[in-house]
Amino acid sequence: MTVDWSISFDEKIMPKDLPNAATVEDYIKFHKTSVKGYREFWAKLAGELDWFRKWDKVLDDSNPPFYKWFAGGELNASYLCLDRHVKTERKNKVAIIWEGEPMENGKPKEVRKLTYSDLYREVNRVAYMLKNKYGVGKGDVVGIYLPMIPELPIFMLAAARLGAMFCVVFSGFSADAIAERMNDAEAKILITADGAWRGGKVLDLKSIVDQALEKTKTVKSVVVVNRTNNKVSMKGGRDGTFEELMKGIPANAHVEPERVKSESPLYVLYTSGTTGKPKGQVHDVGGYMTLLHATMKWVFDIKDQDVYWCMADIGWVTGHSYIVFGPLMEGATEVMYEGLPVFPEQNRWASIIERYGVNIFYTSPTAIRGWIKGGEQWVKMHDTSTVRLMHSVGEPINPEAFRWLFKHVGRETVPFGSTWWMTETGGIMISHTPGLMMVPMKAGTNGLPIPGIDAEVVDESGKPQKASERGFLVIRNPWPGMPLTIFKDPDRYKEVYFSKFPNAFYAGDYAVRDPDGYFWVLGRADEVIKVAGHRLGTYELESALMQHKSVAESAVVGVPDDIKGEIPVAFVILRQGFKPSEELKAELKDTVRKAVGPVASLKDVIFVSKLPKTRSAKIMRRVVKAVAIGKPPGDTTTLDDEASVEEVKSAYAQLSGELEKGRKKP
Repeated sequence: MTVDWSISFDEKIMPKDLPNAATVEDYIKFHKTSVKGYREFWAKLAGELDWFRKWDKVLDDSNPPFYKWFAGGELNASYLCLDRHVKTERKNKVAIIWEGEPMENGKPKEVRKLTYSDLYREVNRVAYMLKNKYGVGKGDVVGIYLPMIPELPIFMLAAARLGAMFCVVFSGFSADAIAERMNDAEAKILITADGAWRGGKVLDLKSIVDQALEKTKTVKSVVVVNRTNNKVSMKGGRDGTFEELMKGIPANAHVEPERVKSESPLYVLYTSGTTGKPKGQVHDVGGYMTLLHATMKWVFDIKDQDVYWCMADIGWVTGHSYIVFGPLMEGATEVMYEGLPVFPEQNRWASIIERYGVNIFYTSPTAIRGWIKGGEQWVKMHDTSTVRLMHSVGEPINPEAFRWLFKHVGRETVPFGSTWWMTETGGIMISHTPGLMMVPMKAGTNGLPIPGIDAEVVDESGKPQKASERGFLVIRNPWPGMPLTIFKDPDRYKEVYFSKFPNAFYAGDYAVRDPDGYFWVLGRADEVIKVAGHRLGTYELESALMQHKSVAESAVVGVPDDIKGEIPVAFVILRQGFKPSEELKAELKDTVRKAVGPVASLKDVIFVSKLPKTRSAKIMRRVVKAVAIGKPPGDTTTLDDEASVEEVKSAYAQLSGELEKGRKKP
């Protein structure tokens, strides 16, 4: 069965007055050339970086799938982000504009602006402290559990300067999650803070760390940054305050950046799955920095005068790649915001765009859907006309979410893309590339693969699917920025990513490629709903629901059915001004049938005010499905608000009871 995607597939939107406008045919022709000679293609881009020593071999593929890019070359990520800029006029350019969450009299209480010289000085001082007081160097792992404050990228860059690996743990994670990651990474030191601001409240990070360290074996030292003046306990001989440790370190302290091999590990970042322990993705230096250099140019079209804002948290790979290393390597001025983008009011994010004149805006579909729920009046309070380019990341963007932001912030004139990539890929793989060639946009698509990336949609046997046929997303060729391995578990690396389809990287996503060659990611393959033998992606069903004017956000999951195997159930959040009713439920069911087809008939629509989401703002559909079928929700330590789980559970229980009585009330 092929779903009728004709409206989405055929709709083409082109921004006005774009110098890099191109036809799809032009782009595909260039792309084919880049893939055919991908080694030479990537080598040329790598040559644009500053190397201490050039590589011996572009790609060492002697032991697949453990590929080594630019083998033998020597460089340093901290040097690329700092040293080369302070040798130029950029030294006095603002690198980071940091805004804290607390507000006072309608204005942020704290704003810090760090130039490249400031950042260079602080990174050197911190590296000096880590080296001389804790003996941190090559082969060591520095654990980092910090909120979104400037010290977070500073510690990352300092570790990279010393040639040490770092392992960042998102500051919303639990003590168990920290302990598991620190034990696996064998970190010798952990950097944290007394607390973190989130939604107007202080999270006690230090007490969480204390609980975690009761279960760790290798962490011997803790550095505590004062952020909230939160009173914390300090363990003698282990804990030290950042402020005390930095006293006496001269302002001009200098640590020579270590010359590290291109194929040396830069960091390990853990990805969570629905089963099994988190997977430690190890990224190298040379390949990773090359991919970020390319995508900052192609995808974000970064210019020296731009103000760039990526809304992600540095605790996730998006923050590693597109807050820390990518923008700073390119010498950008970027905004870094500490807290919730809707605190204390729904307009906080729009006010930040206006306050700093943001030109390039990188956000998420979940954030956009939240703004839709709040209403467009919050955006209209601010001048967002400085924005000249937008992208989203995190999950597939619904066409209605695309249209809303394109209209209210993009003024229906600027490039807007939905980037596809993941922790494992290191950087963006599929996206519009306005900095290189800009092809027409389509509401909801991820676009075409970036140059050098051979992406494909295949069936169960690995055979390429025809246009408009769904399948599994794979990448055929190695690329710079791909993982070196899963930390301490190479067999798992091979089994998870390279065993399902030989000679191809399996992304774990379900996708379709349209007749023009655009990719549309339909959701995680393990979230696909199988209805009477037909495979439906959660994205297509949720996007169909969002076509209705009442829907702000939804989560669709499959529940068991004796006849069809599975049947979809929708949990829906309504926009302001709409109330649950039997009539509205019938309209939403009809909307999905018309958009996707009869096979997509919803068993029911359940109205809720919240959905369970991780603290990185992704809907936890496995939790929704678990409560829908009466199973324990499993690990919910990453949830932003566990009350939403109870709400989904209560709503479904109420519905189930009413159905048993033969009634059908919302």
